[in-house]
Amino acid sequence: MSSILTNTSAMVALQTLRGINANLTQTQNEIATGKSIASAKDNSAIWAISKVMESDVNSFMAISESLSLGESTVAVARQASETVSDLLTDMKGKIVAAQEENVDRSKIQDDIGAIRDQINSIVSAAQFNGLNLVQGTEDASILGSLDRASDGSVTANNIDIDRQDLTTSAGTFGSGTVLNANATVSDTAADALSNVGNTAVITLNDNADYSGATAAFTIGGVAIGFGAGELGANDEAAAGVIAARINALGIDGVTAAAGTAGTNGTLTITSTRAFEGLNVVIDSVGGNAAGTAISAVNGGAPSGTNTGTNSTIAERAESVTFDSAAAVNDGDGYRVTFGGETFTYVAGPNETFEDVAKGLQAAIGGSQLEGITAQVTTDANDDFVLKIDNDSTTTMTLAAIGNAGGEASGGLFGLDQIDVTTDTGALAALSNIETLIDTAIDSAASFGSAQGRIELQSDFISKLTDSLKAGIGSLVDADMEEASARLQALQVQQQLGIQSLSIANQAPQSILSLFR
Repeated sequence: MSSILTNTSAMVALQTLRGINANLTQTQNEIATGKSIASAKDNSAIWAISKVMESDVNSFMAISESLSLGESTVAVARQASETVSDLLTDMKGKIVAAQEENVDRSKIQDDIGAIRDQINSIVSAAQFNGLNLVQGTEDASILGSLDRASDGSVTANNIDIDRQDLTTSAGTFGSGTVLNANATVSDTAADALSNVGNTAVITLNDNADYSGATAAFTIGGVAIGFGAGELGANDEAAAGVIAARINALGIDGVTAAAGTAGTNGTLTITSTRAFEGLNVVIDSVGGNAAGTAISAVNGGAPSGTNTGTNSTIAERAESVTFDSAAAVNDGDGYRVTFGGETFTYVAGPNETFEDVAKGLQAAIGGSQLEGITAQVTTDANDDFVLKIDNDSTTTMTLAAIGNAGGEASGGLFGLDQIDVTTDTGALAALSNIETLIDTAIDSAASFGSAQGRIELQSDFISKLTDSLKAGIGSLVDADMEEASARLQALQVQQQLGIQSLSIANQAPQSILSLFR
């Protein structure tokens, strides 16, 4: 059936041509934009995913800039710490030279002062964009990543940088919780920091005949012996002979004196050794008198020949023991007082009682009190112990207290108190400089570790950003080879569609021949 009103062939050809033109337009858009999914109407699900990932890419690009800024800041702090460490090492050389008496200590002190000023200048200038990591105690944070969970929530992941305070600030003693129980003084008597030596007494019984007696002793590792006839006729004479022999040995810090106690002769051995106990051993007692009896304080009397008895004379120094079971928090301050002087150290973040003890040692050494020396060690319980010796002309009282809530002392606390113009100051400086060097080295190591971590994170973020970009491209980018081939095919189809429509439109004209 033919109709001049309805041309079915033309309608089919027109619909086909419209589809071809629509596909051609889409292909041309892909070629023009380079994207197969350029808007939400192309594929809403894929478009939404790509937009979320694009926002993450922009965030990671900003994070990369933050990491670059943080890396530069840490690099400045590391370089400053390393430079301070080198300068402190140079200062140590000056301090070692000052230990000699035939040097111009005032000139050496001038050099030490110049180095100290240079260190302070470096610490003050070690900032990048206003952030100085070698001053203060508050940690700094650098945005290192954004973590997206499966539910779409985003969490910031920071890299924390521990500040390393290299200032010489004394800090501020707090008024918070009392911490006295964490610092125990070894002797709480009124003369707890005595300037006299400790003693051991050897008793020689007066009912014994020493004319033929023999004896052997070990004093501070030095052995002395007495043969028959050397000790004298009685206990008092024997005590005098033994005392004279001990004094003649010239053992450092050790003296002996003969005396009597009631009817017994006595030998008193005195040790002024500051940080070392003295062991007194009665190795053997023998001879021709069955009643011979020699005993030492803190030891039992020998019951026969070749029987040893030990007596340990304690070191003269008194001590402050810090309880290793207790925590040390930022702002915890401890003080020791003696001789009318007060010495304070306030702990900073991540410090231990070792830092507290060494800080107090530096404070004591910097005071240059005549005859006062300090040493830090550990005991059998791994508690850190601050030992203080008094070799002055005055007996003192030692006390220790602690309080929370203070402001931390600087990491180079004690540096500005180094003074080698005196024997006492030169000796104290030699001990304190080691602590300061260790602090600077630890600071440089900490910054070096942080810088390495930031570099790794920066490299990871760069690679992650590239991976995300590639992922987004695989989702929305057009395949240009495919689009090019499809364009040519569609252009051919368009031409054929136009030709088909033209043929279909001419079909009704054949009906005219029926009316000729």
